[in-house]
Amino acid sequence: MTDLDIRRATLSDIDAVLRFWREAAEGTSITDDHDGVARLISRDPEALLLAERDGRITGTVIAGFDGWRCSAYRLAVHPDCRRQGIATALMDAAERRFAALGGRRVDAMVLESNTRAHHTWGATGYHREEHWRRWVKPL
Repeated sequence: MTDLDIRRATLSDIDAVLRFWREAAEGTSITDDHDGVARLISRDPEALLLAERDGRITGTVIAGFDGWRCSAYRLAVHPDCRRQGIATALMDAAERRFAALGGRRVDAMVLESNTRAHHTWGATGYHREEHWRRWVKPL
C-alpha cells in the first residue's frame, strides 16, 4: 500500500470530503455540511483523516477523542477502492492517534443496516456490544 497517503484534513478539503461522503458513505448526519466539518477541523485538526491515492480521496475516518473516549465515525472507502486495505490503514492511523493521546478503547458508530461495514469492522478486531443503544436528541 505504498501509494496510499494518509493525512489529516484541512479546511480546504471540506467540499471534497462532503462530495466523497455523498458517494462513498452510508447514511447521513445532521453535521454533514460545510459548517459541521469546519467546526470539527477547527476544534480538533488531527481528527479527520483522509486516505488519498494520486491526490484523490479514497477513504476517510473521523478519529475523535474527548479526553475520555476514543470514537470512530465516518469510516468510508470509495466503492471503486474497497477490499484494498484502505479501511485497515485508516483505522491503524486512528488507533495510533488514540494511543498517543492515552486512549484505552475505541467506540465505533456503525449503521445497523450496513452489513458490509459489519464485516469490515469485525475484520479489524472490533465487535458489537449488544447491550448498548444510541440515544440522540438534535439541538
